[in-house]
Amino acid sequence: MRKLFLLLFLIYSASNFGQVTKIMYPSLKLNGEREITIGLPKNYDKNPEKKYPLVIILDGDYLFDPFLGALRYGAYWDDLPETITVGISQNKNNERESDSTYGENTGLPIDQGSAFFEFIGQELIPYIQEKYRLAPFKIIAGHDTTAGFLNFYLYKDVPLFDGYISMSPILAKGMINEIPKRLAVIQKPIFYYLSTADGDIKKMQTNIRELDSVVSTVSNSKLNYKFNNFKGENHYSMVSISIPKALSSFFYTYSPISIKEFLEVIVKLPDGHVDYLVNKYENIKKTLSINMPIRINDYRAIEAAILKNKTYDEFKDLSDLAKRDYPKSMLSDFYLALMYEKKGEFKKASKLYQGAYLKEEIRDLTTQIMLDKADELKNQ
Repeated sequence: MRKLFLLLFLIYSASNFGQVTKIMYPSLKLNGEREITIGLPKNYDKNPEKKYPLVIILDGDYLFDPFLGALRYGAYWDDLPETITVGISQNKNNERESDSTYGENTGLPIDQGSAFFEFIGQELIPYIQEKYRLAPFKIIAGHDTTAGFLNFYLYKDVPLFDGYISMSPILAKGMINEIPKRLAVIQKPIFYYLSTADGDIKKMQTNIRELDSVVSTVSNSKLNYKFNNFKGENHYSMVSISIPKALSSFFYTYSPISIKEFLEVIVKLPDGHVDYLVNKYENIKKTLSINMPIRINDYRAIEAAILKNKTYDEFKDLSDLAKRDYPKSMLSDFYLALMYEKKGEFKKASKLYQGAYLKEEIRDLTTQIMLDKADELKNQ
């Protein structure tokens, strides 16, 4: 019942957090139309400069809603980035089977499978790129038949996708050996998620576990690999659990500074707290192709670590960052004033606090607070 409630909540969330549009895409590759469902972030039109990662969902007939719900919910709490989510319908005339056709001898897409492979790479993604603002980071996801098919995109010298969510895949001939080979040599950041369950179909379980045993030995610093074998779940129930697990593993670098990260890592640093913050956001940009200002809460976490370790000179660097990210706000002046205050240079601090009242307020930093701080230090 708890899992059913969670799935219903995610579907409800999907319909209440953003724009969802269905279109019939005329495909030359498929020689006909294909229904496509597109989910945009709630504030897509209000952020004309912002670009978003792309999530392509195979089996969109039943996977689109739970994926979109999980993505929207994670974005609401800022644990996941906002994304453009595209579901491909494969339910008509058993399209999911024909779309995934591969040669029994070659283990490569043939016939409709080859056409569908090219449809995604040569028609659908270029269409989405032309129509919407995409960041370079792209994910593809599928379940059983389609989860196996999506692995063919790894066979390219430069894989089309950066992230692969393969839930209980039916693996084509040679994939158990070919997937690890490809993951071992790829020279760009690559994210790969694989899952099964103890109630999964036995033959599939065996192949998936064998694949995991080989991928787990792959030595490639560019690879981020996550495997889940869920207890007490079956071939279908595991999907609702796999989705948030996969997304969390892909976007773990994106998440704001957690209490655990602060207590176990940041506050224990003797210095270099601002460097830690800079590196965190550089890593987001490098691995996920997301360029974003540093979150205010992350500024406050570094502020707390500097105060705890009394590395007050670091406030100058933090002030410079704040001027870059929030140039019209009083945040930069606040950190510079705080540095002088903690170093006992009260007149300089008071002047900066007082001058900051002309800047825009930001979160809990208000004009009144800055003026009160200035008055407090005048008589020091």
